Amino acid sequence: MVTKYDTIGINYNLTRRADPYLVERLHFHLQPKADRLYLDIGCGTGNYTNALQQNGVQMIGIEPSKEMLAKAKQKNKLIKWIQGTSETIPLKNESVNGCIATLTIHHWMNLYNAFKEIYRVLKSVSRLVIFTSTPKQMEGYWLNHYFPKMLQNSMGQMPSYANVEENLLKNGFKISNLEPYSVKSDLQDFFLYSGKERPELYLKPQIRHGISSFSSLSNKEEIEQGLLELQDDIASGKINTIIEHHKNDGGDYVFIVAEK
Repeated sequence: MVTKYDTIGINYNLTRRADPYLVERLHFHLQPKADRLYLDIGCGTGNYTNALQQNGVQMIGIEPSKEMLAKAKQKNKLIKWIQGTSETIPLKNESVNGCIATLTIHHWMNLYNAFKEIYRVLKSVSRLVIFTSTPKQMEGYWLNHYFPKMLQNSMGQMPSYANVEENLLKNGFKISNLEPYSVKSDLQDFFLYSGKERPELYLKPQIRHGISSFSSLSNKEEIEQGLLELQDDIASGKINTIIEHHKNDGGDYVFIVAEK
């Protein structure tokens, strides 16, 4: 995983940036207070870490990839950036007042150990805000029509909600809120389903490079064939029928809020 993100991280910031709406929802669910300290675990290049810091939240960013951390440090030298993993957090017991985990839990090696570590470093009456997608939500992505094997691989590494819930509860957390999120047409962070309403985005190599499913979970033949079909369907307008067929009310991603 570290090697993969060292590679993706080279041009990651060209297509991945903090989306204002997602920043607002992270801030809302975290409920940060002045003069307290908060953790972004699996912070990547620090897009959301930095955005929250600019909104007055004192942040620490932890990330296993050296390449990602190097990019993060360029953004904001006032933030403490630390190399580490969700299972081995180099912080003292009860040292932070809250934590966010944005599109990262599917890369963690062991959910139970990760939540155990996060619980350890959180002070009492703290929140963990997870932004992720579930395999059930991903089954509704129209991307399945063009890249079925890639999506199957992506769903295979994505923890189910039941799995997340079980491991949170085993470690003493209480789940206080679930908020589904449906991708908006003005989304500024180009993660996997960012092209839900803008299918032409997937035709751009830079966009695909910043998405781990395309970068490391895809088959070259399937991608090439899928992109040709997608390009034809965009030109003919058939894509609109496919998008309409995959509409659902279960959300594309979800905020999971857990409390210690």
